[in-house]
Amino acid sequence: MTSTAALAALRAQLATLTTEAFRPELADIDQLPTQDIAKIMNAGDATVATAVAERLPEIAAAIDATATRMARGGRLVYAGAGTAGRLGVLDASECPPTFNTDPTQVVGLIAGGSRALVTAVEGAEDSEKLAAADLDALRVGPDDTVVGISASGRTPYAIGAVRHARGAGALTIGLSCNAGSELGTAAEHAIEVVVGPELLTGSTRLKAGTAQKLVLNMLSTITMIRLGKTYGNLMVDVRASNEKLRARSRRIVSLATGAPDADIEAALAETDGEVKDAILVLLGEVDGPTAGRLLKEADGHLRAALHAAHTQG
Repeated sequence: MTSTAALAALRAQLATLTTEAFRPELADIDQLPTQDIAKIMNAGDATVATAVAERLPEIAAAIDATATRMARGGRLVYAGAGTAGRLGVLDASECPPTFNTDPTQVVGLIAGGSRALVTAVEGAEDSEKLAAADLDALRVGPDDTVVGISASGRTPYAIGAVRHARGAGALTIGLSCNAGSELGTAAEHAIEVVVGPELLTGSTRLKAGTAQKLVLNMLSTITMIRLGKTYGNLMVDVRASNEKLRARSRRIVSLATGAPDADIEAALAETDGEVKDAILVLLGEVDGPTAGRLLKEADGHLRAALHAAHTQG
């Protein structure tokens, strides 16, 4: 049971946070016409991208540091509670189909485990020890990157994850929506996107959640670009796990090479459906096994493999 004094202290702390601030001008919002409420909400959302833009130097530095470690075989681990945790799990789950990453390469941890994705798990977000245990289960080490996600920047689970990861030698990033946050102080890289008070007081699934989603999009996508998972703006490591993705694979090879459909089908057949290999077969004029070898030697970077193919040719 939480003591009255502890609750009073937490209440006082929340009162200092921008994400918890009350907007008196919206006190009668429930009496407005629906379209007026939508306009107010949309106008607030329009400010989020600007707030993210103000943190681009910090975001870029965090991405470069992350990519360096992942190039050595490290993992990207997100850790958060509630909405923040769900956003991390969402971003991690999109990496295998988009970039053909191993499911263990980008991991999302949410306080309380998978049950917390749909149901609140009482007390989970308040436990730094739970975060440490979750990271220990992954055996986080120096080549890994751990991103603590918390709109308030005070969530014990996210802070505990960052502190424990830093103690294990991992790179740490603190993503929050309050300046001077405890999470940012605990991490090597602080990304504090201050989006201001929410439409509904303290409902950080709104602007704060949008800001966190935008930053997580950047962290994973640009890191994967740095790791050679794309060719230009084409997803050449896409995993064709359904009909839509199989059609997209062929379109990607076509856009990258301009080859006739028959040649594309032949290249994909020769490379077991691997888009990147098929492009190398067509543009580098090599066979499937050679394409696989050149890509392995180039650590998966298609441009470098193409250069090697042309040099050897």
